Amino acid sequence: MILWLDYETRSECDLPENGGYNYAMDASTSMLCAAYAFGEEEVQLWWHYEPMPQRIRDHFASGGEIRAHNAAFDRLITWHVVCPKYNAALPPLESWYCTAAQARSNCAPGSLEDVGRFAGTNMRKDHRGAALVRACCIPPYKDDLLPELGEYALQDVRTMRAASKAMRELTPEELEDYHVNERINDRGVLVDQRLCRAAVKYAADELQEIEATVKTVTNGEITTVRSPRMRLWVQERVGPTARKLMERDDKFSIDKTVRANLLAIDDPEEVPPDVREVIQCADDLWASSVAKFNRLDSLACGDGRVRGAFVFAGGSATGRASSYGAQVHNFTRKCADDPEAVRHAMVRSHAIVPRYGRRVTDVLRGMLRPALIPAPGKQFVVADWSAIEGRVNPWLSGRGEDKLQAFRDHLDPYIVNAASTFHIKYEQVDKSQRQVGKVQELACGFGGGVGAFAAMGRAYGLHLPEPEAKRMVDAWRQANPWSVPFWSDLEVAYIRALRNPGKIFEAGRIKYLADKQHLWYALPSGRVLCYPNARFEEDGSITYSKASWKPAADAKEWPRGRLWRGLACENVTQATAHDLLREALRRLPDVVLHVHDEIVMESDRPEEAKALLEEVMTTPPAWAEGLPLEVEATIMGRYGK
Repeated sequence: MILWLDYETRSECDLPENGGYNYAMDASTSMLCAAYAFGEEEVQLWWHYEPMPQRIRDHFASGGEIRAHNAAFDRLITWHVVCPKYNAALPPLESWYCTAAQARSNCAPGSLEDVGRFAGTNMRKDHRGAALVRACCIPPYKDDLLPELGEYALQDVRTMRAASKAMRELTPEELEDYHVNERINDRGVLVDQRLCRAAVKYAADELQEIEATVKTVTNGEITTVRSPRMRLWVQERVGPTARKLMERDDKFSIDKTVRANLLAIDDPEEVPPDVREVIQCADDLWASSVAKFNRLDSLACGDGRVRGAFVFAGGSATGRASSYGAQVHNFTRKCADDPEAVRHAMVRSHAIVPRYGRRVTDVLRGMLRPALIPAPGKQFVVADWSAIEGRVNPWLSGRGEDKLQAFRDHLDPYIVNAASTFHIKYEQVDKSQRQVGKVQELACGFGGGVGAFAAMGRAYGLHLPEPEAKRMVDAWRQANPWSVPFWSDLEVAYIRALRNPGKIFEAGRIKYLADKQHLWYALPSGRVLCYPNARFEEDGSITYSKASWKPAADAKEWPRGRLWRGLACENVTQATAHDLLREALRRLPDVVLHVHDEIVMESDRPEEAKALLEEVMTTPPAWAEGLPLEVEATIMGRYGK
């Protein structure tokens, strides 16, 4: 029997600011009511002043299944608030089933408010709920609205149950992986809070300098780079090539990518020195790590560990994990050369520029990863797969044996690309030619053409005219003869599947099946994902409901993305690479972090942990036979590159 459950709580602790773990463990946090239902029974309401219903008490004690939306919150409230108050047994982690994780695993939005609209049904979350939560659950409390809050909770459970029953169930493997994710969240990772607080102070001081510089350089036209006028000021002063780089869908942008592209232009006619300085100031401010240092400090629990960083299946198209709160997936890979020395200077308020970097922002950016530390007496063991997507892609094709053999022979794929492109021996490839091979590999693997090569090239300081860029793209495809046929196979398979519902069509190691609603694809691991509500458009293209896009308030249909062979290749490759991560996490103890192709363990016996990590990560699962895997493992006193 399933128990469907949803709590309404109140607390003096700020939930968004301090995170679910601190909220649940705060002394002021209490349950107001719980809406619940067993199986298909009518939803009921249990108020805090009433005894715990005996059926709930018995269900907790027996370890029966509990379903909740964003179940981690309800689990923590159950463990830290409800069970202690009512002297009830704590239901084990394995009892919990998250319907938000179920939605994301089905490539739907995780939000209960959105999942009904996404499915195109009449299911709706009560929009008054947010206002009621603010009124009843956040000081000052308005208790006269509590009956209405209770009705809102009842409707939430009805909506959750209907949405869950309308979706594919999580498989036993997916549910196990969800529980693995939650154990990692519960374990958390230790934060160097003294370092974080010092970083916030340095950033605040630099902000004043940045604003003063901008005001001086622009002769007072702009007093802050946060001003909307800053983009226009830059746009009016750059050359035509630079201005073209600012274009985004008939508008102009000064976002992170644009700033990087503009700063890479070494031509004062295109980007004048004063404009470059303003762009650099904007980049320093917006790319500042101060918000992340602040967040790490506020999310740290009483023992200094940040918990709840990982969202299971947060990447809706692939099921990859995403990061919440601490946002560790967005940490820059750049790290200080000597983080201990920098940390020593920062906590003592010593000058850190220019000794440790050209700008304060650069120094802080390099100290973000090192702000995560192992517990006393332990060390981090860090390993990441080498060129994992570059290996998985040709393996999935079933055609890329030559490429895979190069990996088995421990050859550098970038050098292999360059040797083929420049028609020279492997040993003759120099550093600049290898850089070309790297850009080729990163830009072309998922059907990327000249535009993708140019964009990736700019990110790596490689600027080639269009004819030369086209030659690089063609050379990569010739050196990787499995690639174009694989993309074509994928395209043919998903088109045929959509035209022939109920029939399976294969492309390499991938299988497609349409069921008159969704276009499903099965990975070699057996995990399935889909393109929801896929259909042919009048122009012959295929579109689908894109869960990561939000609809306008008055939209009649969920926003749709276009499926093309490069996207299909990217999705199956990243999803399969993530399956390798899931398999490894099931077998590894003491994991505190994981970032796409990287796993971090915390151990008091680091050499043994390192050997285990290497063994697990280089041994392909049974479903990945023939896939060559290689890792680089390091023991660290602080998290780093």
